[in-house]
Amino acid sequence: MTPQEIKAALGAGLLSFPVTHFDAEGKFQPESYRRHVEWLSGFDAPVLFAAGGTGEFFSLSPNEVPEIVRAAKEASGKTAIVSGCGYGTDMAVELARSIEKAGADGILLLPHYLIDAPQEGLYVHVKRVCQSVGIGVMVYNRDNSILSCETLQRLCDECPNLVGFKDGTGDIGLIRQITATMGDRLTYLGGMPTAELFAEAYLGAGFTTYSSAVFNFVPGLAVEFYKALRSGDRTRCETILKEFFYPFMAIRARRKGYAVAAVKAGVRLQGFDAGKVRAPLDDLTREEEEMLDKLIGPWKR
Repeated sequence: MTPQEIKAALGAGLLSFPVTHFDAEGKFQPESYRRHVEWLSGFDAPVLFAAGGTGEFFSLSPNEVPEIVRAAKEASGKTAIVSGCGYGTDMAVELARSIEKAGADGILLLPHYLIDAPQEGLYVHVKRVCQSVGIGVMVYNRDNSILSCETLQRLCDECPNLVGFKDGTGDIGLIRQITATMGDRLTYLGGMPTAELFAEAYLGAGFTTYSSAVFNFVPGLAVEFYKALRSGDRTRCETILKEFFYPFMAIRARRKGYAVAAVKAGVRLQGFDAGKVRAPLDDLTREEEEMLDKLIGPWKR
């Protein structure tokens, strides 16, 4: 896809990040992963993000990411595949090129590693990654990588293939300034953990859509919530929030890292051999997994 084509796809509907499947030895399990991606591609998600945050990008080796991208592309049919990318600038550039070569339709540039950086450094970092590839790039404002409105404007002026902005800060003031300033130059994606909890606020701030982690294991429910949100059916949204998302949030909040581990447990409960999360994350306890199984019971496939 061209950068403008992936930009349009990113804004065309609900998005999601498939978990990365591992075998009993903790190695990438392509067969189960492809089956899962194929299943998800049958629902209304125009783009899936391979090796993203929910896909445990932070625990993958650089040579695993292109392999995961290729497996996703093989299984996704007409659904576009965007890959996570990150770490320090030189490593991110090298990884971005390998992702493009593997056939990804775009890149989500995750926060760089560890250290805080000034705006000029972030500008150079994003610019170098954008200029190293011909596919579209989306930046992720989160944690130690927070682009100001002014820095983002400079990047938009100089990088035609910068097509998207994802926010994981929850800073409504900043994101409203960005959407008001950049307008339709970018596609805007809500990226807070369990994004449905914040979806109404982000929509009001000018965001295009959001990524749903729970789409991994209850895609029908995730799509139903998205459609109710976009149609203005607030009553239905509130019902789904109370019946599913708030109880899920309570499970997710029991331990650090459960924003990923609880999603992966849900995928296993739907019958996919996704394996355990890699260290430094840890899996749900048996009791917590039983709680999750009871919660998703009405939406079992």
